[in-house]
Amino acid sequence: MKNTANWRPVHLPEALTVLLIMLAIMGLGVIKFGLSPQTPVILVIALVILWGRVRGANWDDIHGGIIDGIKTGIIPIFIFLLIGALISVWIAAGIIPSMMVFGFHLISAQWFVPSVFLVCAIIGTSIGSAFTIISTIGIALFGIGTTMGINPALIAGAIISGAIFGDKTSPLSDSTNLAAAIAESDLFDHIRNLMWSTIPAFIVSLIGYTILGAGAATETHLGKINTTLAVLNQNFTISWWAALPLILMLICALRKIPAIATLLMNITLAIVMIFVQNPHTPLTKIATMIETGFVSKTGNASVDQLLSRGGISAMMGTVSLILLTLSLGGLLMRFNLIQTAMVPLAKRLQNAGMTVTATILAGIGVNIFVGEQYLSVILPGKAFKKTFNEQGLANLALSRVLEDGGTVINYLIPWGVAGAFAANTLGVSTLAYLPFCFFSLLSPVFSIISGFTGWGLKRQKPAKA
Repeated sequence: MKNTANWRPVHLPEALTVLLIMLAIMGLGVIKFGLSPQTPVILVIALVILWGRVRGANWDDIHGGIIDGIKTGIIPIFIFLLIGALISVWIAAGIIPSMMVFGFHLISAQWFVPSVFLVCAIIGTSIGSAFTIISTIGIALFGIGTTMGINPALIAGAIISGAIFGDKTSPLSDSTNLAAAIAESDLFDHIRNLMWSTIPAFIVSLIGYTILGAGAATETHLGKINTTLAVLNQNFTISWWAALPLILMLICALRKIPAIATLLMNITLAIVMIFVQNPHTPLTKIATMIETGFVSKTGNASVDQLLSRGGISAMMGTVSLILLTLSLGGLLMRFNLIQTAMVPLAKRLQNAGMTVTATILAGIGVNIFVGEQYLSVILPGKAFKKTFNEQGLANLALSRVLEDGGTVINYLIPWGVAGAFAANTLGVSTLAYLPFCFFSLLSPVFSIISGFTGWGLKRQKPAKA
C-alpha cells in the first residue's frame, strides 16, 4: 500500500480479526439468510473502507485499491458477456438442441451422470477452458439430465467437475500455465506431476457419480424423453452440422487462439447458420437475442424454461458480483491484509505436510476473501515458495499444490468469479451443487495426503559435488 501520513503497519492479529469478521458476514448472509452474495459483499466493502479510513488511509488509496482489483477481471468480464451472446445464438442456430437430441440417443440413462463427468473431462482437456465447457456442452447435458428427472445439482456437479479436470490437465489452460509459471516449473512436467492427486480425485469422483447416478433417471421421467425429442425436432434445426462450432472451437484451442477471438468467431458462425436456416431472419431479432437472450416458444413448458437463456443482460448479475468481489480483493491487497495473514504463517512451517496443508488453506482463503482464481495461485505461490525451497521441496511440488488449493476451489465460492459464472450459466446455486462437485472437493484432500505421506511429493535433486 502507498504510505500515508497516518497509516500504521497491519499486524497479524488485526489482519486475522478483520478477515474473520468478513468471512462471518459473507457466510451468514449467503448460507444462513440465503441472500444473494452481492449484498454481503457490499456490506463488507463498506466496513473495510471504514476500517481503512480509521487507520489513516486516504481516498486515493481506497480508489486505487478498487481500480487495481477490477483490472484483473476486465478480460474475464468481457469473456462472460461474449458467452452470454454465444449461448443465445447457439440455441437459435439449433446447436445446443442438436447436442441434446444426439445426446439422448448416444448416452445411456443408467450411466448418464458418470458419462457427463467423462465427456466434460475429455473435451475439457482438449479445449482447456472450463468456462467454455460449462456454457456450451454443459448446458446441453444439463438439459438432457433434467429431462430425465435427475437432480439438477448432481448434474451440475458432474459437469463442473469434468470441466475443472479438463481445465486443470490441459496444456492450453490459462490457470495451468499460470501455476507452472509462478512455481517456475516446466509446463508438461507440472501436468504429469498433477496426476498424483488428480487421478485419485478423478477415480473417486467417477465412482461417486456412478453410485449416485444409478437409478437417478426414473421410468416416469424417461417417458418424457420422446416428447422432448419431438418438441426439439419440430422447433429447431437438428443436424450434424451443429458440430461445426465445436470443431471450430477445438481448432482455435489447438492453435492457441485467445478466448475472445474464439468466441467472436463462434458467435459469427452461429449467426451465419441462423441465416442459412432462415434467410429472412430480421437483423433486429438477432440483435435482440444477443442483448437479452433467446426466448423459446415451443409450447412445452419444460423445454421453454430450459432453452430460454443466454444474452448479454443475463450475465450482468454475474458481472456485478465479480466487480464487487474484485473491488473487495483490491482493497484487501492495498491494505496488506492478505499478505500480513500469509507471510508469518509461511515462516512457522516445519515439515512438508504442514507446508502443503498451509499452502492449500491459503489458496482456499484467497478464493474466499478475494474471489479471484488467478490470485489464489499467485499470492500463495509468492508467499510459500521460499518455504518450499528451504524444506527441500521441488518447484513441481509447489505448482501442484497451487492448482489443488487454488484454481479448483473458486467454483465452490458463491461470490467467486468461477462459482458465480457456473451458477448463473446452469441455473443452479453454488451451495446447491457444491456437495456434488467431487473433483474440486477431493483434489486438495489428496494433495494434503501426499504432503504428509510423501507419496508423489517431488523433492529437489541433491546438488552435484
